[in-house]
Amino acid sequence: MTDVLPGASMPASAPDPRSASLALELIGLAKSFGKPVIRDLDLAVRPGELYALLGPNGAGKTTTLRMVVGLTHPDHGRIRIFGIDALARPAEAKAITAWLPDEPMLYDKLTPLEYLAFVAGLWRVPPDEGVAEAERLLRWLGLWDDRATRCEGFSRGMKQKVALAGALIHKPRLLVLDEPLTGLDAAMARSVKDMLQEQVRAGATVIVTTHILEVAERLADRIGIIDGGRLLAEGTLAELRQRAGSNELTLEDMFLDLTSHTGDATS
Repeated sequence: MTDVLPGASMPASAPDPRSASLALELIGLAKSFGKPVIRDLDLAVRPGELYALLGPNGAGKTTTLRMVVGLTHPDHGRIRIFGIDALARPAEAKAITAWLPDEPMLYDKLTPLEYLAFVAGLWRVPPDEGVAEAERLLRWLGLWDDRATRCEGFSRGMKQKVALAGALIHKPRLLVLDEPLTGLDAAMARSVKDMLQEQVRAGATVIVTTHILEVAERLADRIGIIDGGRLLAEGTLAELRQRAGSNELTLEDMFLDLTSHTGDATS
C-alpha cells in the first residue's frame, strides 16, 4: 500500500446531482510544483467506461491521477468520485477507489496470499470474503500455482499482477492505473488488457494512462489528451476524428498534431 495524504480541511459541499451521475468529475483542478503542472483542469468520466488519459512525458497525467486518489493535494479545485467530495470526505472516496502506480510496491517477503490478506485487512474486508476474493483473483490472473511463493523471486509482470490483485481485493468502483503495461511482455500485457475489459463489463469504471496509443485506440470508450496541464481534446475515437476533420486519421496522428502545438510541457 502507498501513503495517503489527509483531505483538505474544507466544508463538504451539498451533493450535486450531476456529479453523482459521474464516476469522476474534476472541476478547476490546479497544482504547481514551483511552476504550474495542472492548470484549471475540468474532466468528467462516466460510470462503466474505460477512459484513457494520454499525453507526452511531463504532461501532468500522473499528477492528475495522484490527486484523484488522494496522494497529492491540489492547490485548488474540486474532485468528486461518484458524487463524493474527495477533498472533504477522503475516506469515503478512497473506500471505492483503487490505485495502481507505474511502479507498484510489494512486500517481497510475503507470498501473494499473504500480501492479499494484508491488503484486505487494511480495507477491512471480512476475512472469509477476503480469502474467497484472493483465490478468485489469483486464479483469474494465473498466479494460483504461485500463491505460496514469496514475491521476491517474481518477474516484473508477475509482481504487476499481484499488485493488481491487491488493488481489486476490496472490489472498487473506480480503478485508476498509471502505465499498467510498462515493462510487460506480450502475454502479460494481453492478460492485463483482458482484465481491464472484464472490470468494465462487471460494472467498474477504469481510468488508465498509457504511452501505447494502440491500446487506447482499441480498448478505450473515451480518450482524453492532456498536455501542459490542460485537456486539449476528449471524446470517442470517432469524435476525435470528427474534430480533426478526417475519418482516416489514427490516434497517433491526432495525438502528435495536438501535442506538437502546445508549447513547453510541464513535469
